[in-house]
Amino acid sequence: MMRRMKLAVLAAFGGLTACGGATDAPAGNTVAAPAGEPTVANAVPPTPEAPAAAASKTEIKTDDFSFAYSYPAAAAAIGPLRAWLDKDRDTLRAVLVKDTADARREAKAGDFPYRAYDSSVEWKTVTDTPRLLSLSAQTYAYTGGAHGMPGYAAMVWDKVAGQRLDPVALFTSKEAIQTALGAGFCDRLDTERAKRRGEPVKRGKGDDDPFNDCPKVEEATLILGSTDRAAINRIGLLVGPYVAGPYAEGSFDLTLPVTPAVLAAVKPEYRDAFAAR
Repeated sequence: MMRRMKLAVLAAFGGLTACGGATDAPAGNTVAAPAGEPTVANAVPPTPEAPAAAASKTEIKTDDFSFAYSYPAAAAAIGPLRAWLDKDRDTLRAVLVKDTADARREAKAGDFPYRAYDSSVEWKTVTDTPRLLSLSAQTYAYTGGAHGMPGYAAMVWDKVAGQRLDPVALFTSKEAIQTALGAGFCDRLDTERAKRRGEPVKRGKGDDDPFNDCPKVEEATLILGSTDRAAINRIGLLVGPYVAGPYAEGSFDLTLPVTPAVLAAVKPEYRDAFAAR
């Protein structure tokens, strides 16, 4: 049974002690502070810096399941995004607890061995530009079958609008993305598939193997990247097992540049956050 699971530095101020090269004041005399400068007694102490946001990592292991969920400090520093991630983590964990309890009962009733489930979500920063924080996640789910299923997820945080978005939402349409990225995506995918298979991919030549076809861009997970953290200038396409090849062939991680055609497919209100290469 397979279910898809969505898955501070306080500033330290040390006392400085003067030594060497200074002449002690004569005993009984008081050295006056220069006019306008505070004395040690009435000086205002510096304000400590606010604690920096910390990355979050949750790991739980029981007889029924293993669960892991993490996200980077860049995401933790944004209150609403941190709240969403925490809620997503708690929801996934609650579903896992329920599903494994059900599966444990089914195994007992059916007199077959129970295999502990496994669920993980690891969010990482792809890039952090002035307008957008781009994140991608590698996920994994095992629900007692022959093997687990790896997967991907992606999101961007719009710092101007203060909202979380699917990267696809920054483009005018899925059709526009397909037109702008489709050919390059298929060519890059075929190159990688040929390396793994040891022979060219016979796409579009009457071959009846579905794993020789090129999937649509929307079947991949689209992530937004940057080479300079100034603007989005490259697009990542993550393709999981069974999408473009058999499970044994694994996943594909492809990168394409933002071209003028890709830039034209971006919604006008986000074009200043992108740059063609």
